[in-house]
Amino acid sequence: MRRLRACLGAAAAVTLAAAGTTALVASTASGATGALDNRWYAAAPYLMPTDNDPPDAGAIMDATGLKAFQLAFVLAPNGGGCSPTWGGTAPVSSDTAVQSVISTIRAKGGDVSVSIGGYGGTKLGQACADPAATAAAYQQVITKYGLHAIDFDLEEPEYENTAAIHNEIGAAKILQQNNPGLYVSVTTAGTADGTGWFGKQMLLEAKSQGFTPNNFSIMPFDGGFNGAASQTSALTNFNTILQSTFGWDQATAYAHEGFSGMNGRSDTGEYFSQADFQTVLDYATSHHMDRFTYWSLNRDRQCTPADNGGRTSGTCSSVAQNAWDFAKYSVKFAGATPPSGTPTPTPTPTPTPPGGGACKDAWSSSAVYTSGNEASYNHHNWKAKWWTQNETPGASEWGPWQDEGAC
Repeated sequence: MRRLRACLGAAAAVTLAAAGTTALVASTASGATGALDNRWYAAAPYLMPTDNDPPDAGAIMDATGLKAFQLAFVLAPNGGGCSPTWGGTAPVSSDTAVQSVISTIRAKGGDVSVSIGGYGGTKLGQACADPAATAAAYQQVITKYGLHAIDFDLEEPEYENTAAIHNEIGAAKILQQNNPGLYVSVTTAGTADGTGWFGKQMLLEAKSQGFTPNNFSIMPFDGGFNGAASQTSALTNFNTILQSTFGWDQATAYAHEGFSGMNGRSDTGEYFSQADFQTVLDYATSHHMDRFTYWSLNRDRQCTPADNGGRTSGTCSSVAQNAWDFAKYSVKFAGATPPSGTPTPTPTPTPTPPGGGACKDAWSSSAVYTSGNEASYNHHNWKAKWWTQNETPGASEWGPWQDEGAC
């Protein structure tokens, strides 16, 4: 899976603070902003910040409204050892290049998640002695960058290594416990049946350790897929696997399920267009899935010629598109509407409607609201923009509620 990830090169490198409970202090020192709503981390597309002709993250934010990025990939050193590096070559401890990208994103009100693993290179779960040592290595990354989210990309060949997966899942559980509020996603290979034997073994390992992330995501590409219908079918089948593995009902399983796609031409010659992304997005939102992301922003621009001669590239999509077409589906999943026309670096705040009418029925945390439903909260009327439950009106700028003014 994600064979283009083997193209990772070196990133430059900064000093890391101590692990464990010092993460909050270190995050302040590293310039971390407050956490975004988890929906943004769930929507963050993958970005290689130092390889595959990395695009300007700030320009993407201005053009699309995107606020979160999934930076890839943290690996063990190519020469061996249990310490985090970017791409196996650039130690996290001395990084300045990725830190600069993160600072740019945060200065514009965004944030990042860091993805560990991927297809190429040696993973820390393979190199470290046990879950505790693996977690300590990842804690260095969390502390260094003041992270609020992290992604475990567990796929070939690592997920065929039982000991490595034990270390990765154990590390994820430790990080979840030691960093309250940390958003944790686990990404694995997708098949027509949902996921294969090794993916199912990974889920059983999580169950045996009592670990539940925010979501388990599958990558339905590079496995004989053909457009959105095959992908949504795989997501339906994966939901059944989650139900049977963890004893969840269907709704709970969807609330812990994610999609990680590949835009344009995949490594094996499958094609996924903008229309395919819209279909999967509709499926994800209608089933109230937790995550919708894709590989990658580096590829979210048109090749020359558009079809790239029928080849797959790490720097363009091999399909006809405008720049950042696919990023706009991530923005939609997060709940924001991409701006139209020429964007401005600082959006003009939306004025509060004058209101003054009678208050609607009071908002209830237990009630389910769908698009167009209205409720009152804190002396304002609010209208739901999409399906929502237990999301307080006004709690997030990008949340599901539209302020209709005082009442």
